[in-house]
Amino acid sequence: MLYTQGKIDCKPSEVGYNEQRIDALNAHLQRVIDDGEIQCATYCISRKGKIFAHGGVGKKSFRADDNTPVQPDSIRWIASITKVFTAVAIMKLVEDGVTRLDVQVAEILPQFNTPPYNGVTLFQLLTHTSGMHTDENCFDNKYQTSYWRMIENAYKLCDPDKKNEFDWIAASLGVIGSGFRVKPDTEWAYCSFGFLILGAVIEKLTGIHANKYIEDYIAKPLGMKDTAFNLTPEKAKRTIITDEEAEIYVNDIINNTYKPQWIGEVLNLPSTGGGLDSTSYDLIRFGNMMLNGGTLEGTRILGRKAVEKMTTIAVNYPNYCWGANEKNRYYGVGFDMRNGPPFTFSQGTYMHEGAGACSLYIDPKEELAAAWIVPYAKEGWFPRALFNVHNIIWSGII
Repeated sequence: MLYTQGKIDCKPSEVGYNEQRIDALNAHLQRVIDDGEIQCATYCISRKGKIFAHGGVGKKSFRADDNTPVQPDSIRWIASITKVFTAVAIMKLVEDGVTRLDVQVAEILPQFNTPPYNGVTLFQLLTHTSGMHTDENCFDNKYQTSYWRMIENAYKLCDPDKKNEFDWIAASLGVIGSGFRVKPDTEWAYCSFGFLILGAVIEKLTGIHANKYIEDYIAKPLGMKDTAFNLTPEKAKRTIITDEEAEIYVNDIINNTYKPQWIGEVLNLPSTGGGLDSTSYDLIRFGNMMLNGGTLEGTRILGRKAVEKMTTIAVNYPNYCWGANEKNRYYGVGFDMRNGPPFTFSQGTYMHEGAGACSLYIDPKEELAAAWIVPYAKEGWFPRALFNVHNIIWSGII
């Protein structure tokens, strides 16, 4: 087994945790690697604010002839875990009296001031209940056109002399018929694009690009040194490489030869739906801030009541995404709060996952936070790398 130990604050026994379960975790991760589902894994686990487990298992590169071990501080795209940072950014503005969760988006972004969009609220975007169209892979609909494709197609048709005036929000709202998949407040339906709109809201209300706002007002104050929307050459060297495309991208960053490839980068749109890179260690710092009522090591990000609002079940609508048939999908403000047969965490636990894959779980009752990054080695969704890992981690609580 390729295993690398990371820095810890204490022994597992000092915070009421069975050290043997860490061995079980490493063995499980190695099995999932051997079965070809994931390339490697990094994880960081804390209880009562102290990190007691931190490590990396497997190889940093997908190349068969490269056996460089992944490091506990290896960097990886955290995809949709970015959404909880965006939600915290919105709640900071709520705390400062700049806006409220019940405010209609149309009051901030004039492009939404037309039926049917004029009723959409910040709360609905944060809880995936706006009725707007879901991510393309949520439902088997070959006729669905994504918001991103609408933007890209409109930009291609835009007069070259007017590209600096291009309105990406207006372009996106022309998608599919009325622009809604279902009536608002009737169904939980995963809409990453809603978090892009929240990024535009942050920029409009603060005058600061949402990516920079999240980095400067959340990540940096928390000492999350490896969490950002754009890789530096130094961070690129520590990035997990999962395929040839990622290898080319990372090498271009290292050599300062990278040029924007897709429409979001070309237009410098907010990456607030899933654009952050991070480490499992950094994610635990964020998790412990939430566990500690919005403050970490004397640095205040949120107040306790804002944290409570975000981590209390806010909606429980039906969910049919990805073939599900749930009567109630429990969700907080930006955080997933589902519970059920697959899980062994405490009631009130909040979490988020990221495609490709990674997880952040926060259990207030047990004062336990766990983050793990498990890059998939092939196409698909592998619950053994997500749900099973959670169950092993929680099994160590004494």
